[in-house]
Order: sequence, then structure tokens, then C-alpha cells
Amino acid sequence: MEISSSQRTIVKEINHKSFIYIRIYNDGTVERPSESKYVPPILDDSHPILNSKDITISQNPLVTARIYLPKLTKSNDQNQLQKLPILVYFHGGGFIFESAFSQVFDNYFKTFVPLANVIVVSVEYRRAPEYHLPACYHDAWYALNWVCSHSTANKNPNYVEPWLINYGDFNRVFIGGDSAGGNITHNIALRAGVEALPGGVKISGAILSHPFFYSSYPVGSDHDYGDDDLAYAVWDLIYPSAPGGIDNPVSNPVDPGAPNLATLGCSKMIVCVAGKDDLRGRGVWYYECVKKSGWQGKIELFDEEKEGHDYHILKPKSKNAQKLMKLLVSFLNE
Repeated sequence: MEISSSQRTIVKEINHKSFIYIRIYNDGTVERPSESKYVPPILDDSHPILNSKDITISQNPLVTARIYLPKLTKSNDQNQLQKLPILVYFHGGGFIFESAFSQVFDNYFKTFVPLANVIVVSVEYRRAPEYHLPACYHDAWYALNWVCSHSTANKNPNYVEPWLINYGDFNRVFIGGDSAGGNITHNIALRAGVEALPGGVKISGAILSHPFFYSSYPVGSDHDYGDDDLAYAVWDLIYPSAPGGIDNPVSNPVDPGAPNLATLGCSKMIVCVAGKDDLRGRGVWYYECVKKSGWQGKIELFDEEKEGHDYHILKPKSKNAQKLMKLLVSFLNE
């Protein structure tokens, strides 16, 4: 018998400090009350600062993305359009909400892309609870491979994106993400350390902003989400069958079963944390663990003491967000 909307009851709700992330009903319906609305891309050559469009990377599973291209300028010496760094980005949202097409991330990239002068491929990966981990990691890896396949576009049998072929610099391919996306970035960087990417492309650098990591034991001065066990509630929802529970290597990067951090497959990394963020201690912990691992890359820690989680995404025009974005611009272009 079909259940009417009036008969539905909430079987699970996850919230933190009155911020409702997700509601799951007994008929399987999922609501995301705090998710920002969908906004369309900007595909208009007359737009003064950038263009964007939505693309399909894979049909099965369905992996899509929003790609951003800043206004192009010609190099002085060659009178040719310049080649731009490529940032493959994984959005935050606790693996359960927000989207590459949502207003909050679109607003951020409308500010960041012209400032950084970089092509951004913002990946729409599968989210929980409809799809449990590790689905998002598979989607992220597939998307990165698809982007890198454009370095040898004449050999690419799949859909070809002209913005990548014509304007992308495959000697400067970066990955990055915030919160859950920072976690995805770490796991993709590890995989890139042991698996080759198409065309021999190497990841130049990784950006981890306020990354989600966790473990069954406290770390340093980390707030660890206080006493409400939000991290456990989310983990039970996104990866209920995880071997080792919340100490699974995708969450706990130094679990005995985790890959050696020395194998991270990028040449440099920046870890960004914020003083009022419950995840700050975990980010610092991760930074220190990478430094001690024997990894041969260059790693940097940026700590904004007076801000909270994802402040640069939520308030991209603010003074401190602009400060962080300028640092990331240098990271991408140095």
C-alpha cells in the first residue's frame, strides 16, 4: 500500500546546533532542509568574468559536474590564449547534502574562479543515504580520470570537453575540497599515489579545507563535535558497513590498516583549518601526521583563528575569506 505524505513519519533526523542536515522518512523519502537551492550555470560569452556549464562525465553511474572557465586573455609573447591550471573540486556537506549545482558553491566559485584564473571542475558525486560510501570515492576518481584523459584527447573515446582541451594546462592539475570534500581529496590523493592517471598526468597539489577526519579516540584539543556524537550519527548513515567502524582508513588516516601517508600522490598540499571549527583539531592532526610520515612533498597549514567551519564558502566576500582565497590562488599559480 502506498504511503501518503500525511502518513509519513521521520525515522531519522540529523542536526547540529539547530541546523537540520537531513530527514529520512519511513517511505524512503529523503529531505535536506538546510541545502541551498539549485542555481543554473552561466553560459554567456558577454558575461564579464566567467562562464560555466553543466556536463555529464558518466551515465552509469551518473557522475556530473559544473565546469567554470574564467575570461581568457592572450599571452603577450605568443599572442595566444593562455593555458590555465585545472582544479578538480569535491564539495562539502557531510557526504549527505549540498551539491556542485547549489547556490552556496556556485557563489563561491563565481568569486574564486576569476581571482584564481583557473578552470574548476566541481564534481557532483553520489551522496548518502541513497548511496553509501565508498560510492563518492569511486565517482571522484572516475571524474579525475576523465579530466586527465583530455591530455590525450585524440585517444579519448568518451565525451570530450573543449574547455579542457583548449584551455587546460595538464602540467598543473590540482584536486581540492572542503569538509567531506577535503576527506575525498585525501583519499583520491592516496589512490593517485599507487594508480597512474591517463596521459601520465601527475597531481600538482591538493587543497584540504576544514577536512572531515575522525577516529574512536580523541585527538589533541579537537572539539570532536562535543557530546552530541554528530560524527557517529553521520558515519552510521553514510557508511554503515564500514570495516572498523569510524576508524575505517577513509575516516582515520592513521588507522593501522590505512595506506601509508608517505604514498600521497601529489607534490604539495595545503591544509586549511579554522579556530571555531569543531574539525580544527583533526585537520591539525592530519597535517602533523603527513609531516611525520616521510612524504616527500611540501605541506602547509593555514589556521584562521576567528572563523568557523567553511566560512570562506559561506561568506566568500568577507575579509577573511578573501585572505584565504588569495593564499589558494598563490598555491595554484606558484
